[in-house]
Amino acid sequence: MPVRRLLYRLYRRTSGGRYWIRRRFTRAGLAVAGGGIVAAALAADPEQTLAYQAFSLLLGLLVVAVVCSRGFRPTLEVTRRLPRFGTVGVPLSYRVVVRNLGDRPQTGLRWLEELEDGRPTLEEFVLLQVAEERRARSFRVASRRSSWQFERARVAEVNLPVLEPNSPHEVPAELLPLRRGRLSFTGGLVARPDPLGLFQAWARLAAPQAVLILPRRYPLPPLALPGSRQYQRGGVALASSVGESEEFVSLREYRRGDPRRRIHWRSWAKTGRPIVKEFEDEFFVRHALVLDTFTDHPKSEVFEAAVAVAASFACTVPTQESLLDLLFVGREAYCFTAGRGVGHTDQLLEVLASVQPCPDHAFGDLEGLVLEHAAAVSGCVVVLLEWDAARRQLVRRLGQLGLPVLVLVITEPGGGKSLDTGSLRDRPERFHVLETGRLEEGLARL
Repeated sequence: MPVRRLLYRLYRRTSGGRYWIRRRFTRAGLAVAGGGIVAAALAADPEQTLAYQAFSLLLGLLVVAVVCSRGFRPTLEVTRRLPRFGTVGVPLSYRVVVRNLGDRPQTGLRWLEELEDGRPTLEEFVLLQVAEERRARSFRVASRRSSWQFERARVAEVNLPVLEPNSPHEVPAELLPLRRGRLSFTGGLVARPDPLGLFQAWARLAAPQAVLILPRRYPLPPLALPGSRQYQRGGVALASSVGESEEFVSLREYRRGDPRRRIHWRSWAKTGRPIVKEFEDEFFVRHALVLDTFTDHPKSEVFEAAVAVAASFACTVPTQESLLDLLFVGREAYCFTAGRGVGHTDQLLEVLASVQPCPDHAFGDLEGLVLEHAAAVSGCVVVLLEWDAARRQLVRRLGQLGLPVLVLVITEPGGGKSLDTGSLRDRPERFHVLETGRLEEGLARL
């Protein structure tokens, strides 16, 4: 722990220093600072008098730029007009409204967004290191490059127009979401370059807002998911008034064998002939989308790919004429249903945007949840992170129940070659291996 704590402090300071340098220095300022560092290194040789002169000149420019940035105190008010959702990897456009509360116009200003710090805590940092060490292979010549990504989004600077006193100005802005979940804005920086254009003075403004970033989705080919209509208990409440459900349809004349409880006495009194009420049964298609969340790696690429695959199916399954149950285990077992008036696909995407890995529970919890709902569904789409004995047992038990199953196993590049598919090897339409980085290609072959 002392070594890991030291590494964590070093990481925090270096990352914080890089962030400060990127925000404070312009591109020209970075070039001048880089030239000054090179000149300082060359000036170690006493005979390099030109290097001394270059270093002095560049250092003097930076000092003048820093001094000129003092005393910047604008009085501004900033709000954002954000959309309801964003999507990982898709540019998110929004509007920034700036109002100058001072008495004089403000020119040459820039707006820099400040997002919630996405860097891990010490505990999370240790868990990441331990997870990476478990994945490391012995006697490997080239170490695997870590794919940790703590930056939540890439935000570009916004050049503000001339801000007249007491008048709002609306400017377009854009950011690129890199991670799903809640993207929180803590505020922003109003920056103004110095007269030399090397160093930026800034003033921090509080403007807390948030937007939900949905998982990345991939196009799927037209799918004929397996399964037929099943009897659904409580179909009236579940299926609303769409399709076949146990609800009143019409009146018709009495036929031999009709139950007396369905006689419509008022119509019999009017027509003089026995009339009965006609109903339809509670039969419709219902699919289960099972997401495997059991991994001990808090920043697993495989898990993020599995969430993206589940989100792609949630957007593709026709929920107007069927139900879709999203099943997974987090702090507890969850089942979210969409379709036929019960819920909307956006609700499933909101849930998937916030789902996290579950290292504290056993895979048997998910197996029990799925088997509990197996009698009500017509078929299952199972998205797995591994293909071990516990996961094979779940698929085997679903097959023993006569339930059609589509199995999707997410692996790292090249990981599918070592999977033991067993009896599923002869039925490729039920078992597919998808590699991270090639999800779109793999889903197109379904």
